[in-house]
Amino acid sequence: MKPTAFLSFRSLIVAFLGLTITTSLQAQDWAKARLEASPRHREYVTLQHGDRKLQAYVAYPEVKGKASVVIMIHEIFGLSDWAKEMADELAAEGFIVVAPDLLSGFGPGGGGSSEFTSQDATTKAVSMLDPAVVLADLDAAADYGKHLPAANGKIAVAGFCWGGGKSFAFAAHRKDLSAAFVFYGPGPADVTTITAPVYGFYAGLDGRIGATVPATTEAMKAAGKAYEPVTYDGAGHGFMRAGEDPANTVPGNKTAREQGFARLVKLLKGMKQVSAVDNGGATTVAGKAVDKPVECHTAGIAGTI
Repeated sequence: MKPTAFLSFRSLIVAFLGLTITTSLQAQDWAKARLEASPRHREYVTLQHGDRKLQAYVAYPEVKGKASVVIMIHEIFGLSDWAKEMADELAAEGFIVVAPDLLSGFGPGGGGSSEFTSQDATTKAVSMLDPAVVLADLDAAADYGKHLPAANGKIAVAGFCWGGGKSFAFAAHRKDLSAAFVFYGPGPADVTTITAPVYGFYAGLDGRIGATVPATTEAMKAAGKAYEPVTYDGAGHGFMRAGEDPANTVPGNKTAREQGFARLVKLLKGMKQVSAVDNGGATTVAGKAVDKPVECHTAGIAGTI
């Protein structure tokens, strides 16, 4: 091969790899576009517990009265554009959503989710998070949300993928939750401390997580806990994101997403107030408004586990 031909070939390879990386990083442009078109107020706040500070994304509904609060736990991909778009969708249904960036302080330069430059680096960082720190971060988010002037005192937790498992774990930790919503995540080893009803959303094509549901069902039943799992046939792991992605090619994902979202909203609207419970701890906060305008699964590839 002639030198000029070799250089040309190498340039094509470099260009292709660059395009591939760019496409992967921009795979959620559709979610970002929806966010930018949202009329709702959104802001970032800085929460602090002990010496740790973390960022949280807060979305407010356009309602006259006070609203219930949802603590939303992101996927293993961090606080992505889709996670923020999902928070905004719930706000559109009348709920205040507090979505902590659990990678706060663990990203390059001490940043969070947005500072990671690759999906692989993000998933590795999320996978290495200390469970105790995650629970403390979620406590800080719940304490903040519960005491917002616009909040009605009801709080729930909802998590997806990695966040689904953390939602279940938080239900075993926190005593003042009105409900916990687990999207394709495993249950904790000990369910005896759970006080809130737990609602599960599982994918029929997600054998890895689906295989854990029978044992979780038995454990919750034996402990006398409220647990309502629903499996959506024809859907893959991550269907809440994949089902609204324009690139989705799995019909079951779209159907499960629509049915799952409708079920989630209905259950949230039917939550009951929990008696006052002291969860301890102290949280401080500072905030600023957002300018308006697996490895569980692979982002940008609809329906892929």
